Amino acid sequence: MNVLMISSSRCEGSDYLAYSKQWLLEHIGDATEILFIPYAGVTVSWDAYTQMVQEALPNIKITGIHQSENSVYAVNHAQAILVGGGNTFQLLDTLYKQALIEPIKTRVSGGMPYIGWSAGANICGLSIKTTNDMPIIQPPSFASFGFVNAQLNPHYTDVVATNFHGETRDQRIKEFCMINPTTPVIGIREGSALLLRDNKLSLLGNLPANVFESHNKQSVKSGSDLSEYL
Repeated sequence: MNVLMISSSRCEGSDYLAYSKQWLLEHIGDATEILFIPYAGVTVSWDAYTQMVQEALPNIKITGIHQSENSVYAVNHAQAILVGGGNTFQLLDTLYKQALIEPIKTRVSGGMPYIGWSAGANICGLSIKTTNDMPIIQPPSFASFGFVNAQLNPHYTDVVATNFHGETRDQRIKEFCMINPTTPVIGIREGSALLLRDNKLSLLGNLPANVFESHNKQSVKSGSDLSEYL
């Protein structure tokens, strides 16, 4: 498989997709057109979302999947797929309603490049149970693509605001681990990404990630080989 899982579309005030653009272009290789899935967009129209991505990637033709009469056909004939961020529940629900889970898994298993950020990265794990989003809609299942044999948590941060009294991100992830002690969770910070290529999973960027498993929390350095989670 050839999967790029980007934590966020921006990092430290950067322009849209700017910090990850080189990763993305290297990942798609010779592809000249990308099929974009804007389903995670809720407060932005899918047309506007597609246009925003096109402006960020002016040298690649971006086609919104919603512009196709047959979304399964579009997936089956895509050179590469790009899945944007937004609300993960909305994204997964629409993928199920459009019967796209299995077609995308089949194409990615066959080597088609997949790139997703935020919600688009979150669905690359076993399920969306460790998303940061509110469940504004109920998908038929929380199960997602499972390209990685772990849960993912994009936008991961262990920074706690002064006088904040709600549960921290670590506490929320530890709650998941208490209920699911044999399922690891990989928290990827903004500015980072996971790359799955040639049966190897590696951490891109300059920042460490945190891996939670049962009662353990482990920091992993940039460039680390995380293939044990495949």
